[in-house]
Amino acid sequence: MQLRPVRVRPWWIAGGALLMFASAIVALVSGPTNIDAWSVIVESANRLTPLSPESDLSATQRAIVWNLRLPRVVLGLVVGAALATAGATYQGVFRNPLADPYLLGVAAGGGLGATLAFVSGWGDGVGVLDGVQIAAFFGALLSVAVTWAVGSLGDSSRSSTSLILAGVAVASFFTAMQTFLQQRDTDDIRVIYNWFLGGLTTSGWSEPLQVLPVAVVCLIVLILAGRTLDVLAVGDDEAAMLGMSVGRVRLVLVVVASLLTAAAVAVSGLIAFVGLIVPHTVRLVFGSSFRVIVPMSMFVGAAFLVLCDLLARTVLSPAEIPIGVVTAFFGAPFFIVILRTRTNR
Repeated sequence: MQLRPVRVRPWWIAGGALLMFASAIVALVSGPTNIDAWSVIVESANRLTPLSPESDLSATQRAIVWNLRLPRVVLGLVVGAALATAGATYQGVFRNPLADPYLLGVAAGGGLGATLAFVSGWGDGVGVLDGVQIAAFFGALLSVAVTWAVGSLGDSSRSSTSLILAGVAVASFFTAMQTFLQQRDTDDIRVIYNWFLGGLTTSGWSEPLQVLPVAVVCLIVLILAGRTLDVLAVGDDEAAMLGMSVGRVRLVLVVVASLLTAAAVAVSGLIAFVGLIVPHTVRLVFGSSFRVIVPMSMFVGAAFLVLCDLLARTVLSPAEIPIGVVTAFFGAPFFIVILRTRTNR
């Protein structure tokens, strides 16, 4: 991968933050009940900052904004930022622009954990620290651990190729176990299937506050690792010649990105393509340096998922489309275009 010299320009970061903020405002004011955008901003400032401005929202409108829309928007921002940043990290670690956060079997592990929770009656996937969320989180981490162990069997250095192949094998095995459980308990198939399609349904602030601490720490670590990812992008041998412990660095970055993905999967289910199309789009616009790709992916991913969720809940209102369907609608054609472009080079 050839890197162009790219400097992180402050106005790029400001533009990304503005895009994220604008998408949040659009999502907050859109819905069956029309609410003035400025009043929403004032009410949010009243609730989320030390300032105490008075908005002209009615009690019903305040309840809609604070208890229904804002928690969902915040959850969408966090999950979108998490998946896109994890995707950018995986693409850097494995030097493959087609890599995504589910590469090492995270989706299969999370799905198996959630399936176990559903069929065992541990939870329904809603609320803080629900059994489904806990099982999906640890299932996702378990799949990454197994992939890492399997990837070292024939390659002690755990090269990118061996880890990817191990991820495919582990994902296939976990998916088979998941399918077996579903066939044994057909009563829960509909609920499990809905969870697999992803969603940002919240019971208030419990889900956003549950994922936020893990997401903030992991996002900070990955943003600070941008220069390290630039070094990895030149190749393992070249990075080792520059004094980098490639295996150790890859382990740390994979663990942090997988932890971030697992936290997102636990509260939102499986939302495909965000971690694929957002980092690749950012790369096309801003260049190949991960010092730019990682933070910009965070902002763009947050905005993208919030807008996808807006479409999911308004296009067929009062019915709601699973958000995974919306992201796949955009992501599948994008993936084909990327693949065709790379094949023609």
